[in-house]
Amino acid sequence: MVKKNTQEQKRLDAHYAQEEDWLHWGPYLSERQWGTVREDYSVNGDAWGYFPHDHARSRMYRWGEDGLAGFTDRYCNVCFGLALWNGKDNILKERLFGLTGPEGNHGEDVKELYYYLENTPTHSYMKHLYKYPQNAFPYDEMVAKNRSRDRKQQEYELLDTGLFDKNEYFDVVTEYAKAGPDDICIRISVTNRNSKSAKLHVLPTLWIRNFWSIRDMPFKPQITQNKKSKTPSVHINHPYTGEYNFYFEQPEHFLFTENETNDQRLYGQPNDHPYKKDFFHDTVIKADYKLAKKKTEGTKFAPHYQRDVPAGETVVFKLRLSKEELEAAFNEDFDDTFDTRFQECLDFYEGINAIKDPEAKAIQRQAFAGLLWTKQYYNYEVEQWLKGDPKVSTPPQSRTSGRNHNWKTLRNHDIHLMPDKWEYPWYAAWDSAFHCITMAYIDHEFAKKQLLLFTKEWYMAPNGQIPAYEWNFSDVNPPTQAFAALQIYKIERDSTGYEDIDFLKRIFNKLSLNFTWWVNQEDKRQNNVFQGGFLGLDNIGVFDRSSGIPGNATLEQVDGTSWMALYCLNMLEIAIKIALVDPSYEEMATKFFGHFIFIAEALNQLNEEYEGTWDEKEGFFYDKLVFENGNFQPIKVRSIVGLMSLVAVLHISKTTLDRLPNFKYSINWFRKYRKENLKYPVIQEYSEDSDLLLALVPKERVKIMLNAVFDEKEFLSKHGLRSLSKVHEKVYRIDIDGTNYEIKYEPAESESSMFGGNSNWRGPVWLPFNYLFITAIKEFRDYYGKSLEVEYPKGSGKIMGLNDIRNDLMKRLLTLFQEDEDGNRPVNENYQKMYKDPHFKDLILFYEYFHGDTGRGLGASHQTGWTALIANMIHEIY
Repeated sequence: MVKKNTQEQKRLDAHYAQEEDWLHWGPYLSERQWGTVREDYSVNGDAWGYFPHDHARSRMYRWGEDGLAGFTDRYCNVCFGLALWNGKDNILKERLFGLTGPEGNHGEDVKELYYYLENTPTHSYMKHLYKYPQNAFPYDEMVAKNRSRDRKQQEYELLDTGLFDKNEYFDVVTEYAKAGPDDICIRISVTNRNSKSAKLHVLPTLWIRNFWSIRDMPFKPQITQNKKSKTPSVHINHPYTGEYNFYFEQPEHFLFTENETNDQRLYGQPNDHPYKKDFFHDTVIKADYKLAKKKTEGTKFAPHYQRDVPAGETVVFKLRLSKEELEAAFNEDFDDTFDTRFQECLDFYEGINAIKDPEAKAIQRQAFAGLLWTKQYYNYEVEQWLKGDPKVSTPPQSRTSGRNHNWKTLRNHDIHLMPDKWEYPWYAAWDSAFHCITMAYIDHEFAKKQLLLFTKEWYMAPNGQIPAYEWNFSDVNPPTQAFAALQIYKIERDSTGYEDIDFLKRIFNKLSLNFTWWVNQEDKRQNNVFQGGFLGLDNIGVFDRSSGIPGNATLEQVDGTSWMALYCLNMLEIAIKIALVDPSYEEMATKFFGHFIFIAEALNQLNEEYEGTWDEKEGFFYDKLVFENGNFQPIKVRSIVGLMSLVAVLHISKTTLDRLPNFKYSINWFRKYRKENLKYPVIQEYSEDSDLLLALVPKERVKIMLNAVFDEKEFLSKHGLRSLSKVHEKVYRIDIDGTNYEIKYEPAESESSMFGGNSNWRGPVWLPFNYLFITAIKEFRDYYGKSLEVEYPKGSGKIMGLNDIRNDLMKRLLTLFQEDEDGNRPVNENYQKMYKDPHFKDLILFYEYFHGDTGRGLGASHQTGWTALIANMIHEIY
């Protein structure tokens, strides 16, 4: 379906034509800067302990800023966010609260209720909901309760405290509507959901990121009260962003301070002046405004409002950030701008996919909104981080040989689609690839630029390695970039008719370097069976695959090998698409075709001299340990590690082959040569007058494995495919070099402390793997048509074609978010009563993963990164 040329699409087009910079301002403010690696200057690398939540209100950040429902320019120079006080908390609510990794019984976890309701690609309209308790926020209780629980117990969440049981809370809705690229209207609507009136302090806060304390600037930026303006306002003068005006309605107080560290509070050292980062906290909570009245400029400012909000009623606060000097900032055009932009938001999403099902439409729009809200400015320059800033402090010597010390070329200063702006306020390379696939539906240019960013010389290491994630850039994430590039290319082609071969060339050339790094680094025995270690799957194995393989052995991983096979096929497909317009790429197609054949042979035990990873008796691919003496030991865990082998598949039509005669000649040569040298050829069912299917798993084994995949007693759940077979409800144990290891089916939160225990690949449903599998089924279907049908589900007696199976899998995944016949959404299993409340019922959270049996949301609660893939599936279903 071709996108409609809506007003929002016109803004996007104007932006990418460099006519108007509609992406200068956006939701680029992190939701958690504290507790991150880039802010850690400790001796022992304890990021959580070095910069805790308790320090965040009093201590300047070095590499970014954070806030609530925030907004900033693309380089995080001038920031806006919400601060609230219910009159009972010990601190203002300036940022979301959550547990650090060591505090949570399942790792780090945000403990707030907030929802991303609307967003457009240019951020011309944005809407955010925060539910703020009217009683004291249970900071200590959340820490104590979760610390007292073990890994077999569920997390203690905010809704478990009873704070919301009597509707004693405010719904705080923050909306942004751009009147122009540099003219942002802001509307904050606070509704009292209680049956009694309640007091609230609202401080819409504007502040400037602190560079002056760490480096020289042309001049120190300032926010200055504008006493001549008819509308209350302040003036911002910044050497990097230029001059702006911030307009607001008459407040009770004008509060100014400096975005600088309170040394007295944190370190017992005297301050050079009293106006520090946390000045508003004492001022408002103690109701002492004497010092505040003396200051009329600073680098942090808030108009302070005090309201007694009647029961069930709404109070509204209007603000505006603009380059213009406005005589009437809040005339009728102000509200009209919100109405217009909201309608344009609806029109834009209707123009992408005219879904008739209102519930599915709402789910998809919230998925897109969440994806867009997770855009974040990310700044981390490792070499500078290692050296420190002379004006502040010099890092400990241990840093030079500590975390990320070998990534001196990494200089990140960009906007990223984060997995989750609180729990994962830093990119993970393979997460980002999936984010881009969904982003391609709404802003394919941003998706392409984001994916290419990882191949830039200030990201990719000189040896071709792509940085994994902030806690360890050297760890190994699955190579999903080529897969994502193809999906983006196809989505843009199908929605606009334009085939961006130039994009494919650019990504192909850089990924060729990364592919070579994989081959050189992760194939230790040079037999085309790959290792890779972690591969993003946290605790999927019986032991930590990242380090210390038991018995001093090499772990030959089915998923590592499968990822490389998929990488080969993705690169092959990209090379083919380029070669159709540039024949010089035909040779590269042959190169990746040949490499794939060797990998497929190795994995399937097709060479008489090599024992592969296929278990003929059990009909599954298993990892195996290869010891120094040449002996090996299979690890018979039935998980997505083995199922990944099904994902590496590519259908090439005869029409395409006929247009690439040199490539076709090479295929025939390979087929003849390998047939003469192997007893079991990989290239099957192919003749010069037919299509070609390249699959890591031969057809006979595909059928065998699909029996397990589509068995509800193994991988198939009511809500998608599980990551570990349910047969492991009976614990699998293995003895390796005298030590016992085990794994069992854990459908919910992780019971293992491996990788902190915050993620669990031992049974739950994860959307990225399901998306990969659903994409692979399409390739098998395109080649086999009706000649490959299987029983689905196993034991049902129903024989189904792959297309119908594919659609059913997507519908199962969608049921995670849909209301069932009782009006409950599986994702909200623990809080069904609350989510039937009219002020909760339409709110969707897109979790990191989902309970393998019930569909309950698990892990990070706002990972509308790869979980936004449900938007792609909705697009296909409807």
